[in-house]
Amino acid sequence: MSLSRAPRSHVVSFVRAIAAGALLTVGAAGHAAASGTSKFVPNPPNCQNTSGPFDKWLAAFKQEAASRGIRAQTIQAALGGLQMDQKIIYIDRGQSFFSQPFLDFYAKLATQGRVSSSLNQLKKNAGTFARAEEQFGVPGAVITAFWALESDFGTGMGKRPVMRSLATLAWDCRRGEMFREELHAALRIIDKGDLTPSEMVSSWAGELGQTQFLPTHYDKNAVDFDGDGKRNLFKSPADVIGSTGNFLKNLGWKKGEPWLEEVRVPANMAWENAGLDIKQPRSFWAKQGVTKANGQPLPVDAMPTSLLLLQGRGGPAFLAYENFSMFTEWN
Repeated sequence: MSLSRAPRSHVVSFVRAIAAGALLTVGAAGHAAASGTSKFVPNPPNCQNTSGPFDKWLAAFKQEAASRGIRAQTIQAALGGLQMDQKIIYIDRGQSFFSQPFLDFYAKLATQGRVSSSLNQLKKNAGTFARAEEQFGVPGAVITAFWALESDFGTGMGKRPVMRSLATLAWDCRRGEMFREELHAALRIIDKGDLTPSEMVSSWAGELGQTQFLPTHYDKNAVDFDGDGKRNLFKSPADVIGSTGNFLKNLGWKKGEPWLEEVRVPANMAWENAGLDIKQPRSFWAKQGVTKANGQPLPVDAMPTSLLLLQGRGGPAFLAYENFSMFTEWN
C-alpha cells in the first residue's frame, strides 16, 4: 500500500494504541517509569528537598559534568546563571491528565484534525517515510501517530528553557536521580553540536523536539536523516521521521507484526486471564469465544497476545501483541 494512501483507520488505530499504552503505564507505575526510565523510582509527591540550596547543588553538578568529559564552554553556555523554577516543581507534583477513563482520554487524542494532519504528512513526506520503514521496519502511520500526539507536528513543543526545567527537576527530591541523567544527556547533545541551549525549548518536563524525546532518548536514538551533519528534531522533518523509527526499532519493534486489535468478548469467559502481564496464544482466545470487532473469527495460531479491558468487562476490549509493548515503553 502506498503511504500516501494509508487509510484513516491505520492512523486512528495507532493513536488508540498510544492512548492505551499511556494510560496503562502511567496508571501502573507513574510517569517516570512510563517514560522509559523505569529503573528510577520516584519519591512521593510530598517529599522534602534535602540537597541544599539550588546554587550550591548546581555548582557541584557542573563539576560532575566536567568530570564526564563535557567541555567547559558547553557547561557555561548551558548552565551559567541558571535559576531554579518553582513552577516546574508544582506542575510535576500535580499531574492529573491521565486520571481519565480510556474512552474520554482517547477522544481527546484522536481528533479529526490530527488524523487529517497525519494523512497529509504521510503524503508530503512519502519518500522519507518509505526510507525509514525500509531501514527501521516501522510503518509511517506509527511514526505520524506519535508525531501528531506529541507536538501536533511541531506546533506544540513548548516554550520553556529546557536546561532550567531539567536542572530544577534534577535538584528536586521527587525524580532527581532520573533527571540528573537527563541533564547530563542534554549537555552531551549540546557538546556534540546538534543543538544550542537557546534552541532547546520545551514544555515543563524538558522533552525535546517534535516527538518530545527525553534527552537520554535523543542522545541515544536521534539520527541525522537529512544528511546535514546534525540531529535536529526541532526543525528537520526527516530527522524526526528517521529518529522516531530508530527509537521504536531500538525498543524492539518487530517489522510486519500487529500491535493492538479491538475485539468482541463473550459474556462468560475466563476473565482471570485478562491483563497485560498474562500472555496466551491467539488460539486460546478464539476458543474462549473472542472474535474480531467485526464478528469474524480470530486466527487459531500460537501468536502470543494479552487481553486488555481498559474499562472493565463492559468497556472496549483489545488483544495486545508483542509490538504493543513499544507503545508502553515510549510513554
